[in-house]
Amino acid sequence: MAISRLLVVDDDKEMCAMMVGWLQRNGFAVVGAHDGAGVLQQMDSGRVDLILLDVMLGDESGLRICQQLRKDHDVPVIMVSALSADDHRMAGYRSGADDYIAKPFNPDLLVARVRAVLRRTRRAASLAYRRQARVYRFAGWRYDTREPSAQAPGGYEVALSARERQLLQVFLANPEIPLSREEIAEAMDVLGEGASDPAEGRAIDMLVGRLRSKLEDAPKDPTLIRTARGIGYVLSCPVEAET
Repeated sequence: MAISRLLVVDDDKEMCAMMVGWLQRNGFAVVGAHDGAGVLQQMDSGRVDLILLDVMLGDESGLRICQQLRKDHDVPVIMVSALSADDHRMAGYRSGADDYIAKPFNPDLLVARVRAVLRRTRRAASLAYRRQARVYRFAGWRYDTREPSAQAPGGYEVALSARERQLLQVFLANPEIPLSREEIAEAMDVLGEGASDPAEGRAIDMLVGRLRSKLEDAPKDPTLIRTARGIGYVLSCPVEAET
């Protein structure tokens, strides 16, 4: 897997250098910038996987830069600011930020938040890529996204509800990757039909149970959709996708 390349944007050069150094020591490739022009230069010069963007950049507004980035790029943005009131946070989210961290912050928390945002966006990107696929093959099964059923290894058809097909597509987009209930609900929302309430993990548990009852030989001892202890669920087999 490629090392994530991060861009830290802060007009306080000492703070910028501190963040760059800490993130580098935690395994990231990191570059720094101090203004909007520096952001555009870095975006044009190479791959950027995530931006840590200060809200106040001298005479420039990080919120405005974030809004401009959202028009032209899909790169995730974490706003960083000494302004921690709820209205400031909401302004950051309205500008298109994926997360908001208030200064001063624990450096370990910063790393954790960066990794969480990268994980979410990578899975969403994986899902978006695989949404173009029409046929999936896994563990002897064949699933055509244009059909209301999946073909079992024995050749017979197993009918699936719309929500079951949606959940199955999330697993097929992320094979062998443990997914939390929240991530599953968010991915279902990416597919366009969202869970009734993404915060209700119990609803995801029930839906997983129904899907297991149709795909597993022994639903109470599943081998395909396994429980990832302390995380959620994982499709434990490789998947082939065809367009």
